[in-house]
Amino acid sequence: MLEGPVADLVRKDKRFKELGLNAADYADKKAVVALLLKYPELMQRPIVIRGKRAIIARPPEKLEALL
Repeated sequence: MLEGPVADLVRKDKRFKELGLNAADYADKKAVVALLLKYPELMQRPIVIRGKRAIIARPPEKLEALL
């Protein structure tokens, strides 16, 4: 449904760095799910779903491709 690597669901922002996390540790589905369950604020958003496709609509211009 969502195109691109699962690691794209994780925001690698200031909070990610404050937690001392390493992006290379979150490249597989299980690691990303565990991380987002523990730190839901790190989830990229918004995620927009239309039919059988989904995108991370950040920046908003990406939404145009889905619509």
